[in-house]
Amino acid sequence: MSSPSHGPGAPSAPPAAPTQPAPQNGNQQASRLLGEAISQVQRVIVGQEHMVEQLMVGLLAKGHILLEGVPGVAKTLAVRSFATVVGGDFARIQFTPDLVPSDIVGTRIYKASQEGFDVELGPVFVNFVLADEVNRAPAKVQAAMLELMAEKQVSIGGRTYPMPEPFIVIATQNPIESEGVYPLPEAQRDRFLLKVDVPYPRGNEEFEILRRMSVQPPTSRPVLDPQKILQLQKQASEVFVHNLVAEYIVRLVLATRTPAEFNLPDLTSVIQLGCSPRATLGLVAAARALALIHGRDYVLPTDVQSVAKDVMSHRIVLGFDAIADNIQPAQVIDRIIAMVPPPTPVWNGGQSQQPGQSQQPGGPRAPQRQAAQPDFS
Repeated sequence: MSSPSHGPGAPSAPPAAPTQPAPQNGNQQASRLLGEAISQVQRVIVGQEHMVEQLMVGLLAKGHILLEGVPGVAKTLAVRSFATVVGGDFARIQFTPDLVPSDIVGTRIYKASQEGFDVELGPVFVNFVLADEVNRAPAKVQAAMLELMAEKQVSIGGRTYPMPEPFIVIATQNPIESEGVYPLPEAQRDRFLLKVDVPYPRGNEEFEILRRMSVQPPTSRPVLDPQKILQLQKQASEVFVHNLVAEYIVRLVLATRTPAEFNLPDLTSVIQLGCSPRATLGLVAAARALALIHGRDYVLPTDVQSVAKDVMSHRIVLGFDAIADNIQPAQVIDRIIAMVPPPTPVWNGGQSQQPGQSQQPGGPRAPQRQAAQPDFS
């Protein structure tokens, strides 16, 4: 065959014109590894593909995640399985109304043998913290969690203790219960990169849960480790974002603040408080992570649209009339996505390609990073 080969069986082939650039190969290898990790979680979790994928997006984007769903939809099981697959230390903390900050971050203990105080660090000094039913804890505990999530450190006895790397908090909450519940303050909700709604399983999934979990439940095996996670996080942060895609992200966020300027005057009375700049940064980080999961080294507008609801819906505050009319924040974000036009990817000087495709069409191109990236119009 006259076509060039770069497989292991052709060491003498000339180094001319590889079919794919090396960075693309690296991202595809990362995508295969991440896909294997996701499939290991789904050995245990039936359905809930969106939740499992968003857990991986939050990990790659170095962001905290809030899972909201009624009891029994496998929120805690999903986080446990996810922590097993990605490796690292894991701790589950059950939040209750009588919890105090020292229960989670640690405290100073007097040691008579040393005639002084020693610091006993709390259970949060791990790579993955599962804050189960986080909205049951009182205000002092939420303040301690705020420093933990925002600064990735805790202060005990005048000293600061950093958290290990990588570090993310995955919290769960029940949306229907009001007994002994303290609603999360806006500042703390804004610290969560993603808020994922976990629905009931569908009928076929319910049958599969019965078949799979009524006997010996399946288990998942570790696929990643902390060092590999740090490498993948760095790789995700280097995914290319075109200026027009960045402008599209900014327009989505601005549409929540001044909807009338984006032909959405009916949302002016619906939205009381729009998204903060953390939403802009969160959209970029989550879209980059999703692009890496799909094996690309560039972000498409469809990546932004896929993560927009989970990044933005918990950051807007609806007015009283909207709440009375049972309007949900996710409905508002869907309306904004439908009305704010995205840029159009243009491939190879005008040849269009489907958004889901990550390979460039064939043709003589220099093996550079930019060669596999689309332009936008």
